[in-house]
Order: sequence, then structure tokens, then C-alpha cells
Amino acid sequence: MCALNPPDWSAAREALRDVLAAVGWPDDLIRDAELALHELFVNAWRHAGSPAPTVVVSLLADRTVRVSVADDSPVLPEPRTSADPYELSGRGLHLVRSLTDRFGAAPLKRGKGKFVWFELDAVA
Repeated sequence: MCALNPPDWSAAREALRDVLAAVGWPDDLIRDAELALHELFVNAWRHAGSPAPTVVVSLLADRTVRVSVADDSPVLPEPRTSADPYELSGRGLHLVRSLTDRFGAAPLKRGKGKFVWFELDAVA
């Protein structure tokens, strides 16, 4: 038996939703942003071993949101390629790419670790 104790990402999700709703983003884009955040948050916990990943939500001129998730692993993520369509995992970064307008990763400037980010533009 394996007991998993994932961190609670609900505060980050609520903050993201509140920021986007306050500036009038449509519900479908808010849901896309929430799902992309969830993928990055779970990746930071599961693959980087961060017990509580750090999330930063930035609203850029009300038309673009940038979400960054920092963890303690210096390994930059790479989307997996697999010929097996029945694999149960490994599609998270592909999902983030399809839901958002831009995403990437960079090492932290101080200390070890990295941040993985995405940007999503509001519909004009």
C-alpha cells in the first residue's frame, strides 16, 4: 500500500480564480488556467519532491496572466514522447501547452531549484 499525501493547492487555485474573475475573464479561460496550474503544481510535488510548491500569479495589463510554480529540483521538465497511447501518465506538459499560449521553465536565480511557468492571454 502506498499512502500519498499531496499538498493542498486550493489556496493557489482560489487566488488565481479570484484575480481572473475580478478583471472579467470568461469562465472557460479561468478553468483552463486552473487546470494548467494544477498540472504544474502536481508535477512540482510528484516529480520534484517539493512538499509545498510555491505559486506566483501575475496579471499583466489585465490581458495576460502568468503563473509560476517553483520547486526544489534543478531538473528542467521536458514533455515526454511516447508511442504508447495507453500510458497512464506523462501528458501533463502537453496538456499545459495545449491550454495556454506560452510555457517554459528556468532555473531559480538564487539557490537550487527551478520555476515552471505559463502565460494565458485573455480573449480580446
